[in-house]
Amino acid sequence: MQLSGSRPTGMALVALSAVLWSTAGLFVRMADLDAWTVLGWRSLFSAIFLGGLFSIQSGPRAIRDATSLGWSELFMVATSIMATICYVFALKLTTVANVMTIYATLPFVAAGIAFVWLGERASTRILIASAIALVGIAIMAGSATEPKDIAGNLAAFAMTVGFGTQLVHAKRHPDINMTLVIAIAAGLCAVISWPLMAVAVPSLQQLTILAAFGILTTGVAYTLALDGSRRIGSGEAGFISMLDVILGPLWVWLFFAEQPGRTVLVGGAVVLTSVLWFLSGGMRPRAAS
Repeated sequence: MQLSGSRPTGMALVALSAVLWSTAGLFVRMADLDAWTVLGWRSLFSAIFLGGLFSIQSGPRAIRDATSLGWSELFMVATSIMATICYVFALKLTTVANVMTIYATLPFVAAGIAFVWLGERASTRILIASAIALVGIAIMAGSATEPKDIAGNLAAFAMTVGFGTQLVHAKRHPDINMTLVIAIAAGLCAVISWPLMAVAVPSLQQLTILAAFGILTTGVAYTLALDGSRRIGSGEAGFISMLDVILGPLWVWLFFAEQPGRTVLVGGAVVLTSVLWFLSGGMRPRAAS
């Protein structure tokens, strides 16, 4: 039985996570470092922040909980590592607009996984809104793609599948401590990246950027998204997260003049319209049954 206001709260949490997540491309451009260095330091700061938060939340039980992970937690850790590595590399290999266009398939991926895994059927509203969004995605994808973007696009799709799996897995296993899981995944990402970094110790300015990158987009955004997804449908959570599709290219356009192109702007407007239409219906209070 859900608490009163649980669904609107879930939608708000996922929407806020999308705003924070959308700054990832901006941080990558600001840091101006190779992918492994960005990934390693971002993950290190995320692990420190989340590890501290987990210790505060768990108190004396922290060590016991951290050393008694089950298969469901380990699966989430592995999926998080894969999605994080793919996302950072996608942002380095291709434009933010391309990455966000592919990421916009998240509601379809999440809803599909939820249907196969949980037998969860999507509402009529999300199907209609997703169809509208698909038109926008097709327009955005209509812009020419150079061969060099293929690797970045594949990495972006792998990241989308990984995050969609996380959304559904979190709903299937609501007892998972997401703070602990993401902290461990971030720590392992840092370990994996360390020997592959081109720059072992970036400048103080770059470290500050990477600290904000790690804390906001991994430490806070992931936790909000996965917590919020437990309160609403998996397809709905994925669809609301598409706000990131609009905001991500917008930040790098405003701050780095990374032009998304006219077709991307038109398609983005269609996607945003579908998101706002969906949210307007989802936030209305329901009649008591």
